[in-house]
Amino acid sequence: MTQTQPQAVEPCAVDLSVSELHEPTTSTSDDTLFTTVIEPIGDDKSAAEQSTEKSHSSGFSGFGFSGALLKTLEEKGYKEPSPIQKAAIPELMLGRDLVGQAQTGTGKTAAFALPLLERLEGRSNLPRVLVLAPTRELAMQVADSFKAYAAGHPHLNVLAIYGGSDFRSQIHALKRGVDVVVGTPGRVMDHMRQGTLNTSGLRSLVLDEADEMLRMGFIDDVEWILEQLPEERQVVLFSATMPNEIRRLSKRYLSEPAEITIKTKDREAKRIRHRSITLQNAHKLEALNRVLEAVTGEGVIIFARTKAITLTVAESLEASGHDVAVLNGDVPQNQRERTVDRLRKGTVNILVATDVAARGLDVDRIGLVINYDMPFDSEAYVHRIGRTGRAGRTGEAILFITPRERRFVGNLERAVGQAIEPMDIPSNAQINESRLNRLRSRLSQAASAESNEETSLLQELIERVGQENELSMEQLAVAALKLAVGDQPLLVQGDEGWLKTPARADRRDDRRDPRGRRRVDRESRPPEDNMMRYRVEVGYRDRVKPGNLVGAIANESGLQGRMIGRIQIFDSHSLVDLPKGMPEDVYNALRKLKVMNRELQITQAS
Repeated sequence: MTQTQPQAVEPCAVDLSVSELHEPTTSTSDDTLFTTVIEPIGDDKSAAEQSTEKSHSSGFSGFGFSGALLKTLEEKGYKEPSPIQKAAIPELMLGRDLVGQAQTGTGKTAAFALPLLERLEGRSNLPRVLVLAPTRELAMQVADSFKAYAAGHPHLNVLAIYGGSDFRSQIHALKRGVDVVVGTPGRVMDHMRQGTLNTSGLRSLVLDEADEMLRMGFIDDVEWILEQLPEERQVVLFSATMPNEIRRLSKRYLSEPAEITIKTKDREAKRIRHRSITLQNAHKLEALNRVLEAVTGEGVIIFARTKAITLTVAESLEASGHDVAVLNGDVPQNQRERTVDRLRKGTVNILVATDVAARGLDVDRIGLVINYDMPFDSEAYVHRIGRTGRAGRTGEAILFITPRERRFVGNLERAVGQAIEPMDIPSNAQINESRLNRLRSRLSQAASAESNEETSLLQELIERVGQENELSMEQLAVAALKLAVGDQPLLVQGDEGWLKTPARADRRDDRRDPRGRRRVDRESRPPEDNMMRYRVEVGYRDRVKPGNLVGAIANESGLQGRMIGRIQIFDSHSLVDLPKGMPEDVYNALRKLKVMNRELQITQAS
């Protein structure tokens, strides 16, 4: 809480890594945000974990939560807090500012939602907690978590506000009174500017996935919101990675924060094997089918860059006989929940998703992550692979890269601290070996299954068929296996000559100007018939990436990502293809929209 403390409190940083022990060190560098570090002690338990266990050995009961909240947690099956919850909840219950660095799947939503809900006393017509999230999908998910945790407090109201939904209904809900608001930066700014979101009673602000907000170009909006809030407020910042810009933000707006860093154990990090396949775009779908045949995984997530690609990939896999589900920005929340539940239960094994739609996805049984498209940056790669290797399991991450993208692999290796091994597209022999192994496994499981009434009937049927046709047991067994395999050939025997063709960089795409930058064709192809080309005043010099433009336009204007066409980035400007007949209010909103601290100033391209 940014207010005067009754006594001097030394800033505390809790590092929950379990690498080799080092002597505690204190740094006086200006770049160091925190001065006191509690290093891990003991075998596999951090100092925070051990001290927490001493103070409360019965899970969540030692945090001082009310009986209603403890009952809610018990009903939802919460027994023991995760490391991030053990370290963060006591600090937040004291009202302290906090910076938390943790990967996805660590339970950070509960780490901030539970103590902030518990500290809400009585009723209020003004919001007291504001959570900023980078995407509407994450905003909806966090809001749902708050609602679930507040089940024992029926007087508490939670509202999610984001672009693309009805503005007037959000105004009506805010007028009726809400305690917790979860929203995207752009929509929160809109409400604050129009006076429909009154933040004068705000007690706590949470910046969830701050690195994603930075990556999508929203950090200026976040700073504007911070500057409008009351001086006395608690600020909580969570981020999977800690770029310099996020550290600068925390230094400027947080007061003597506690820092909690949940680092993956060395052996846990190595539970994920990283491999890459270099290939041309035209071969991706065939290569994907081959990888799924040869590399076994209990559950698979395939990451694609756009919504259109998720649909193309899913259709191709379904045509090959796979059970596939899609998760992108067009999937309604209720359908998203059903899809995730199917993946969790194993009724569907393959999920094709965009980065944005998969944010916060928590399914333990994911054994394989396939990066069908190169992620926009190393932070996105870290978020993607965080979906596998959970709950003590091993996992595998396979990256598809074109020849021109090979130079970016080093950045990804540095981000995960591991080598990304080269991998060949699986051959016919590898696929056939995998098919035979799966068939053998199915046969062994069926043979060792407990007998029942149907087993006796099947035995009688086999004996009868054997006697009538004078067949041996071996012949009957082969016939049964053929029935199990079905009409499709068991072995792959198609042409695989293309697998031996070396992947070469596309000469057209690899042309460079004298300064080493890629040349842009003078005669750029025109937009599609249903699209209009627009110019925006951000470019390479502003360090803008396609993901910045797509994320900003999709989230702040309500346009769906698949409606955004080709993006061309130049030194001082960019060209973006958008649907014809854009409504005037959407056009005006885009003109004022800021990306990388610059207004788009969108105009129709000549």
